[in-house]
Amino acid sequence: MSTASSVGRFDAPGHPPATFTDFRGVRFLHLGTSWVQGAMRMSKPDNIELEYVQMMMMWMLFIERPRHIVQLGLGSAALTKFCYQRFPDARVSVAELNPNVIAICHALFGLPPNDARLNVREMDALDFVLDPAKHNSIDVLQVDLYDEQARGPVLDTPEFYQACADCLTDTGIMTANVFGELSNYDKNLHNMAQAFDAVVWLPEVHDANIIVIAFKRSPQIDFSALYERAVAIKKSMNLPAKKWVDGLKAWMHDHQD
Repeated sequence: MSTASSVGRFDAPGHPPATFTDFRGVRFLHLGTSWVQGAMRMSKPDNIELEYVQMMMMWMLFIERPRHIVQLGLGSAALTKFCYQRFPDARVSVAELNPNVIAICHALFGLPPNDARLNVREMDALDFVLDPAKHNSIDVLQVDLYDEQARGPVLDTPEFYQACADCLTDTGIMTANVFGELSNYDKNLHNMAQAFDAVVWLPEVHDANIIVIAFKRSPQIDFSALYERAVAIKKSMNLPAKKWVDGLKAWMHDHQD
């Protein structure tokens, strides 16, 4: 059985406590409930353990050299660490509201301290994207915003998604995890479609997590080129990118006018 150590409980008042469990070589992050908010394999702490979190990196099929990658919602810092380490020319910014999550990630999930390229800030994600100074400055926006009950995204309004689009460069991409009750899917996809030129979602791979990729400007899709890129991603990053292209292809086949 996995057990949560009292040493690993971060519970500054005013926010859900951050706790962890270790089970079969994997450390799981929780926010005071049994819901898993992130995971890290102890023997491979810099890898992305969960498949749906790996899918949040689907933007790599279209953007090879991002200059600024932003994460809304830190989770177990898997995406943040991966982007920071694998894209040495990129700045990586994070907006995370819960100071307990930031603290546990530094202490137990291998999140490095802030430096010239890494900036993890305790702040509301909506405030982050509404900042006019961020407009047209972000190449990649990864959105994974859940409360401790994981009922659905904390921010999902048309205004939020419009602000996300405003922050992106013309070639920018947002990936988002849309999880929870069925009604969330339609509402989120509708609101994203109002703000982005093209919105594609891939089939769920894990506990009803649906990963959406949203393009500020509709891309030209060349599947032979995407499959070539997927091979390169598998070789250099060890991520199952061919599955992502298969998912995009299936989606386009199912949603042709």
